[in-house]
Amino acid sequence: MSTLLITDVGSLVTNDPAHGTGPLGLLEDAAVLVEAGRVAWVGPAASAPAADERYEAGGRALLPGFVDSHAHLVFAGDRTAEFNARMSGQSYSAGGIRTTVAATRAASDEELDANLVRFLNEALRQGTTTVECKSGYGLTVADEARALRIAASHTPETTYLGAHVVAPEFADDPAAYVELVTGEMLDACAPHARWVDVFCEQGAFDGDQARAVLTAGAERGLIPRVHANQLSHGPGVQLAVELGAASADHCTHLSDADVAALAESDTVATLLPGAEFSTRAKYPDARRLLDAGATVALSTDCNPGSSFTSSMAFCIAVAVREMGMTPDEAVYAATAGGARALRRTDVGGITVGARADLQLLDAPSHVHLAYRPGVPLTAAVWRAGVRMV
Repeated sequence: MSTLLITDVGSLVTNDPAHGTGPLGLLEDAAVLVEAGRVAWVGPAASAPAADERYEAGGRALLPGFVDSHAHLVFAGDRTAEFNARMSGQSYSAGGIRTTVAATRAASDEELDANLVRFLNEALRQGTTTVECKSGYGLTVADEARALRIAASHTPETTYLGAHVVAPEFADDPAAYVELVTGEMLDACAPHARWVDVFCEQGAFDGDQARAVLTAGAERGLIPRVHANQLSHGPGVQLAVELGAASADHCTHLSDADVAALAESDTVATLLPGAEFSTRAKYPDARRLLDAGATVALSTDCNPGSSFTSSMAFCIAVAVREMGMTPDEAVYAATAGGARALRRTDVGGITVGARADLQLLDAPSHVHLAYRPGVPLTAAVWRAGVRMV
């Protein structure tokens, strides 16, 4: 079995303090040995073992592949007009999702699959090697199930989000829609999903409805995650912690009790700065969460309505500039933090035994991701040891 040695790495982010300095476990003048799709050795380049192949990094920075733990990529249609109106003064609300629902229902399986592949490839070219993908733009039994079938053919991190908003056919009877989401729709979707999610927000689902959805999903073996406290303060974060959700996502409007609950739990606070950027809303306060001891992840929230970006590097730059994070904290959140939000131990770091998901920057340091915003810095990407970019 052939081995690959990536050597002459100027700065290596391992995310393991045992390997180097600080929380990122930074190691200078480093090398990484890859075998059978896994990291087999990490250490100083001068001590590197022999390998069948060598890749000279040229003194550039090597990082784990980004882990994007919150994305909505199975959809059709375009919401340019909505974005243009919002940038011209209209406010954002949860209801715009219904525009995408109509287009997604009308699209063929082939169209949805091609669109998904396009966005996954776009993300890969920017260093993202693990992507979570939600349903939520079909809102019928058949459309939600097919969205998850399509997503599951490309990623194991699939999330049932039938409770994105109330389907238009049930606008006058949301209780009946919750019954559908927790019954027939769940039965059809659970075999294709790992996670269950709900948009707990004004204009979507209240705390009692969200609890019913998450509890029903958990009874079918799906692990909860929650769209929580995005547009206003609500019960989402407390519900996520109470039910042992892997993550509470958005976390923009938090009380002191919410922050404390996250800090004292295993629920990751996943922050999605692309949404605030695209809606001109208040950014979440990452500093407040980090200082309290909460685990923070960064993700794109890539979707056609409120955060149409697949760039984790962009989210890092915004988090550093607007949310009180240091470059080290933001890079950790976009890699190891995302892995924590997906309860994965095989991605998000460059340590022996981890999957060899690696990205090489055309820069000497990971700090350039925030220092040079908007610049395409990804020079090479390996996923499970195979060079993809």
